[in-house]
Amino acid sequence: MAKKILIADDDPSLVEVLTSRLRQHNYEVICAFDAMQVMTMAMSRRPDLIILDIKMPAGTGRGALENLKNSSTTFTIPVIVITAYPNEEVRGFAVKNGVVDFIEKPFQVEVLLNSIERVFRKEEGGNI
Repeated sequence: MAKKILIADDDPSLVEVLTSRLRQHNYEVICAFDAMQVMTMAMSRRPDLIILDIKMPAGTGRGALENLKNSSTTFTIPVIVITAYPNEEVRGFAVKNGVVDFIEKPFQVEVLLNSIERVFRKEEGGNI
């Protein structure tokens, strides 16, 4: 069964590119375009991984991350943060909230794909 990935970003162009590339790698893709949709989709669709932009409308990606990690339903879902604001405070916040990777925008899609593969290998008990 295909792994399910939630892409949460307010940039429709980026979401389209990531969706296309992830589907080429046989992932099922769900999309959220604001922080409120992140929780709704995470609770209802139970993705295997979340790719989260830390700065989003309708709340914030930061708030979404805190909500994900404080919910008994979603706290175990691995989160990869992507951000155009890679300062130490944002990075520290992400690490404090248990993200599995932190990727700075702009990035090569292959960097994200490698990170996703590492996360799933680790979950399956493989080497990182």
